[in-house]
Amino acid sequence: MYRAVRIQHEDFDLGAETEQLRAQLAGRIGALSVFVGLVREQFEDSAVNGLHLEHYPGMTEQSIGRILDQVEQRWLLDAAVIVHRVGTLHPGDQIVLVIAAAGHRKDSLEACTFMIDYLKTDAVFWKKELLADGARWVESFDTDYARVKAWQQKDA
Repeated sequence: MYRAVRIQHEDFDLGAETEQLRAQLAGRIGALSVFVGLVREQFEDSAVNGLHLEHYPGMTEQSIGRILDQVEQRWLLDAAVIVHRVGTLHPGDQIVLVIAAAGHRKDSLEACTFMIDYLKTDAVFWKKELLADGARWVESFDTDYARVKAWQQKDA
């Protein structure tokens, strides 16, 4: 399985990323599932002016690599790609790109969802929301952990 993990400040081009993957896999795939996460302009009762993401080089890639290890064991994929941005982003900016390519849609869709769910809880990032009246660190929600727990229960 082709695997790619990139942590970067610059934006990514969804079209270019998928075209490159399709060309690389040369017609072997029947499904390409894509998720793009964006910076929200509102969270609960607060207007969000931006989001600042930090990471620890090496450690972050390793944590995402462990997620891809699990993906590779669970589904028949031809490729899994995760691109995650860091730095200060603004409402509407792209944060994360997740792509799962497989012979069939079920593997592709499930693997894409799994990667998104685990990125929220297991990838090493620190996120700070920039608000009009200050800033606050963002932590994973109980619902994020519940989604991961549901995946783990499927294994049992």
